[in-house]
Amino acid sequence: MPRWKELPATLDPRVAQLVVQLRRLKDRSGLSLASLAAKTSYSASSWERYLNGRQLPSRDAVEEIARVCGTDATRLLVLHELAEEAWSSSRTEAGTAGLAGLPGPAGPPPAGPSPAPPRRRTGLLAGVAAAVLVVALAVGLLIARPWRDDGPKADGAEAGAGASASPSLFVFVQGRSRPCDVRRENGELRAGYSPTRTALMDLKSSGWEVLEAQCLLKHHGFDPGLTDGAYGERSKEAARRFQKDRGLVVDGIVGPDTWKELRK
Repeated sequence: MPRWKELPATLDPRVAQLVVQLRRLKDRSGLSLASLAAKTSYSASSWERYLNGRQLPSRDAVEEIARVCGTDATRLLVLHELAEEAWSSSRTEAGTAGLAGLPGPAGPPPAGPSPAPPRRRTGLLAGVAAAVLVVALAVGLLIARPWRDDGPKADGAEAGAGASASPSLFVFVQGRSRPCDVRRENGELRAGYSPTRTALMDLKSSGWEVLEAQCLLKHHGFDPGLTDGAYGERSKEAARRFQKDRGLVVDGIVGPDTWKELRK
């Protein structure tokens, strides 16, 4: 998984959330920027700007990366709509701030409509505040809710009968340990976060499949530390001990053989 540049501190959270999900989608696809450019209508330099928060991708670009990466674009387009509103607002405010420093025309100001009465201004401010609150709540729901993937799975062998639906978007939260409710379904152990049997993971991997492995390791008595969806040293050490116990190659890398044992 590549080391992404830190997003600009001035970037609106709604835009940042879209960028984070596009980065996650690209990482899971394994495509380079050049490969992404070859499969879409946008150049590698355009994708570099989009994925580093320096330019807002178009709606078409979001639809194309979703298509190339084999996922449903609907949820990404919801994020894009919010990001587009934030991006336009920030540009308007920047332009207004620039004009504010210019000298005004000489002489008395032209006659115009009188300022709105206090009651009308109060109502306008209340309306703006309500709109901001609605947008904030929508962004919060998009970030906090682990959506269930209605589209194709990342690895084709995972959509068998009885398989649990897998969340398609994952947001890592530092220090947050998610609950583990491991149950046996159709003869296999499942924690409900990912149905994968083939995903490869090593240090610096993150996602719902990592969380699934952490919960299963914990269920088998090999403590991975926080069940947070981030594959760190402690998770890798737990995987090594599990592999040794099951007579597998002891490398700490979770792959098909380790998944097979974890699901038992």
